[in-house]
Amino acid sequence: MTFDGMTVVAFESRMATEITRLIERYGGRPLIAPVLREVPPKDNSAAQQFGAQLLAGRIDLVIFMTGVGTTTLFDLLKTRYPWPTIVTALQHCVIVARGPKPVAALKAVGLQATVMVPEPNTWVDLVAALDQHRSVRGLCVAVQEYGISNPDLLQALEQRGAKVFPVPIYKWALPEDLSPVRHAIDEIIAGRVNVILITNAAQVDHVMQVLEQDGKGQPFRAALGKLAVASIGPTTSERLRHHGWPVDLEPSHPKMGILVKEVSEQASSILGRKR
Repeated sequence: MTFDGMTVVAFESRMATEITRLIERYGGRPLIAPVLREVPPKDNSAAQQFGAQLLAGRIDLVIFMTGVGTTTLFDLLKTRYPWPTIVTALQHCVIVARGPKPVAALKAVGLQATVMVPEPNTWVDLVAALDQHRSVRGLCVAVQEYGISNPDLLQALEQRGAKVFPVPIYKWALPEDLSPVRHAIDEIIAGRVNVILITNAAQVDHVMQVLEQDGKGQPFRAALGKLAVASIGPTTSERLRHHGWPVDLEPSHPKMGILVKEVSEQASSILGRKR
């Protein structure tokens, strides 16, 4: 089974080329409308403050949330501190990696995660993995943040007695040119789209922002009842449900390739059920 010529919308930004190729490989017609733009913080004082605390031996545990964020943080630290001293300081900390991408980013610089968060790599899985490893009571815990802060994670750590030090690396903003997003929304409302792929929870917030700006929330939600909405994993599904979107499929593993493959196999039966 493939998409068999169905129109598939994805709001992916960073991996837009990859998701286009995947949709085409499985017989779909991709309509890609990037809805996220990475914006570095106006200053990188949080990263530099983290570096100072780390080298002073005041950080006990570091949580790396994303591969890109891990690499960006290291690049920022290298501008001010000798790299070997950073590596040595990190080796004295408990290093937590939320999934395979931060694991790979750490490995690339010769570092190893002490705790690896199992799939589907949600903040709940992260906290459970930490609870199993050791208590964080009284520890200074640095959290490499990405896109948007995760207040649930920070609160869970604080409730366990940790002193939490968020380190934001980049934030999400809407693209400067919204015409591709508006075009995709209009195609969805017009009933010319069969499948929507959501690969990041923040995409949902941003689509909702554009819908609210344009006053198209109601017809858009009505259109969702007639097409297949697929989510990369639990965190994204939670966001979809929060905004009242259906979640018709979550892949067996939260990976883009598996998402596209499994949706292509099941899209026809999902659409049959919904119509």
